[in-house]
Amino acid sequence: MVKLIDGKAIAERIKDEITQTIFELNGPRPNLAIILVGEREDSKIYVALKQKEGVKVGVDTHLYKFDEDAGEEELLATIKFLNQDSSIDGILIQLPLPKKFNTNKIIEAINPDKDVDGFHPQHPDYIISPVLASVGACLDEIKMTGVGKTACALYNSDVFGQGVEELLTERGFKICAREDITQADLIVSALGEPHKIKKEMVKDGVAIIDIGITKVGEEVLGDADFVDLQDKASYITPVPGGIGPMTVAFLFKNVLEIFRRNSDMRE
Repeated sequence: MVKLIDGKAIAERIKDEITQTIFELNGPRPNLAIILVGEREDSKIYVALKQKEGVKVGVDTHLYKFDEDAGEEELLATIKFLNQDSSIDGILIQLPLPKKFNTNKIIEAINPDKDVDGFHPQHPDYIISPVLASVGACLDEIKMTGVGKTACALYNSDVFGQGVEELLTERGFKICAREDITQADLIVSALGEPHKIKKEMVKDGVAIIDIGITKVGEEVLGDADFVDLQDKASYITPVPGGIGPMTVAFLFKNVLEIFRRNSDMRE
């Protein structure tokens, strides 16, 4: 029988530490700018969650929303403005961007010291991608190492996919291609395709870290069909309540770290 990886519990531990730290600072609060382009339901869900949790932990969020038909120069101009705004500690681009945008160019336009997602090639070592940190936290929670094991990453964003595969490789996993998913001991999926992963696609005992999230009617669904996989997988992150809460918690941990370093520089 599959066991759930309780992302909410992991996230709550992290957020409690952040909230306590900000409370003890007893002064200005950290500020995060969020850039959202287009109308993807999964992106809007994640942004709304980040705004809600920011209020809880004591981080002020500022949303910059662009229509699907916005131009790249308009987006770059906003990033330049935010880079120069000393009141903004962190900048987040909600991925994936519409296909017409050059994602790497947009990310590289962010001041690396403000890149809370940790995707900028020159981001400082103290900033760790929240998604990657969440994947690592899941593996730590179930005490899964990559020694002698194979992992498969499913994704739409190459920036994200490269980061995940590097993390899994560092942890000792051998990376397999999508067409070899049936051989994987671990699957990390961020497709945004509801219930794409079925039991006939995976091996017995597979662990699944489900990052995908899609709203279908009133339901929020992950890439993995949880009911179908119950007797096939060993561990799985639920959707909702799995990776989502963790990524938000690690995101604000990055914002707080940047804020503290900025505060030290001002003193």
